[in-house]
Amino acid sequence: MSFEWFVGGRYLRAKRKQAFISVITILSIAGVTVGVMALIVVIAVMSGAVTELKSRILGVEAHVVVMKHGGAIADYPQVIRRIERVKGVVSAAPFVYSQTMIRSRYGVSGAVIRGIDPAARGESVPGLSREALKRDLTSAGDDDGRRVPGVVLGRELARTLRVVPGDWVYLLSPRGMLSPMGHLPSMRRFRVTGVFSSGMYEYDGSFAYINLSDAQHLLRLEKGVTGIEVRVKDAYRADRIAAAIAERLGFPFWARDWMRMNQNLFSALKLEKTAMFIILTLIVLVAAFNIASTLIMTVMAKTRDIAILKAMGATNRSIRRIFVLNGMIIGAVGTFLGVVLGASLCALLDRYKFIKLPGDVYYFTTLPVNLRATDVLVIALAAMLICFLATLYPANQASRLNPVEAIRYG
Repeated sequence: MSFEWFVGGRYLRAKRKQAFISVITILSIAGVTVGVMALIVVIAVMSGAVTELKSRILGVEAHVVVMKHGGAIADYPQVIRRIERVKGVVSAAPFVYSQTMIRSRYGVSGAVIRGIDPAARGESVPGLSREALKRDLTSAGDDDGRRVPGVVLGRELARTLRVVPGDWVYLLSPRGMLSPMGHLPSMRRFRVTGVFSSGMYEYDGSFAYINLSDAQHLLRLEKGVTGIEVRVKDAYRADRIAAAIAERLGFPFWARDWMRMNQNLFSALKLEKTAMFIILTLIVLVAAFNIASTLIMTVMAKTRDIAILKAMGATNRSIRRIFVLNGMIIGAVGTFLGVVLGASLCALLDRYKFIKLPGDVYYFTTLPVNLRATDVLVIALAAMLICFLATLYPANQASRLNPVEAIRYG
């Protein structure tokens, strides 16, 4: 054990006999502990929110969307073949997208219809298997034997319309027909054949899936489609693949990846995570002031001891190191306890999910937690750095003490 460690340890143990210094030391450790614990929990929740949003968005949206300037894509089979030759592309499928109104016997609601080909590779709806999707979007005959297409509604949308599988709904086409009374929207009857749940209120409350051919007929697109959805091997390289697709197809086609389509959301979450880190770091900063106060009072109480040590040959560097080590021990204990308590609380939140959130306000119904080792390391290092900076002034003042004056007036 070095000379500095030995003396610093003696000073920490000796503080128990001095109540006022001992209490401030305990408060300093508690402050660092609470700050580190709060930082770990909040950053873990923010990281969990980003991870959960990404997984749910990718469960509903495509990795890359290819569309055409000026209208629908008529020759989409040829375009799909060109897209699938791009390196990194797994599958491509056509889709039809439009806003419309859905009416049931109990009410009317705005909705977004997505016409998809259930047999296409890569097509999926959250909570439904490929076989179930293909079955639910096939036609069912009514009492008169006429062909009636099927529709799969989001859970919240079905709840708003107060319908269950087997009920009838009417979809209003924004591209209606001309009449002596002006432009009238056309209407077509569908049978509710399924309900899906993505876990995100924005999608569950507005999305309705129908067969691609039925969507083309409803929107009078003939054989055209709104765009092409592309699935890639690595979702986090979708921006590069989207650029490669746009380069291969050329004008008037354009491609956009899922990160760009949700850029505002992820930017807001990143900014909020940074702001929370800065705000909660202030808790550790307050604890650091307590550490500085503790060391200042220790220097005042140990003035004669410091003078004797310097008279015996201790250098200014050794005295400075004693008090730096003293403060760093306090910071290290607080940081360790904060990491343990924060990780334990995150584990409890992740396992039992006892905090419920309203689904119509947030994107998820339980508090998501994703504790990353890198985040814990950054928080611990930041706390130790703040504690180290808090020790510099008291340690420097202690090293400047004149041993003769200290012994004479100490």
